[in-house]
Amino acid sequence: MTSEINQVPESLRVWFVIHFVVDMLFAIPLIFFPEAILPLLGWQTVDPITSRLVGAALLGIGGESLLGRKASREVFLAMLNLKILWASSAVLGIGLGIEAGGPPMALGFLAVFVIFGGIWIYYRSKI
Repeated sequence: MTSEINQVPESLRVWFVIHFVVDMLFAIPLIFFPEAILPLLGWQTVDPITSRLVGAALLGIGGESLLGRKASREVFLAMLNLKILWASSAVLGIGLGIEAGGPPMALGFLAVFVIFGGIWIYYRSKI
C-alpha cells in the first residue's frame, strides 16, 4: 500500500523548491530595496509600502513552498489552491496594470505568473 505522502509526485516537490527560489529572488529586493530595484525595471513611481507588501506575500508563499515540500497530499492540495488563486489574481492585476500603461518589464512578471499558474493547475488536476 502506498503511503499518503508518496501520492504527491516528486516533480511537484521539486517545483515547490524552484518556486521558493524564484519567490526569494523577488521578495528580498522588494522588501529591502524597492526604491532602488523597481526603477531599474521601468517603474517610474514606486510605492514602498505596496512593494514591500508584494515582497511579503512572495516571502510567505515561497517560504511555505520550501517548508511544505515534504508534506502530505492534503497539504499540497491546500497549497496548490492558494497558489492557483494567487497566480490567477496576479495575472489579472498585472494584466490590468499593463493595460493602464505599466512598464514593459511587467510583461515578464506576467509571464512568470502565467507559467507558475499553469504548473499549479496541471498538478492540481493530477492529485
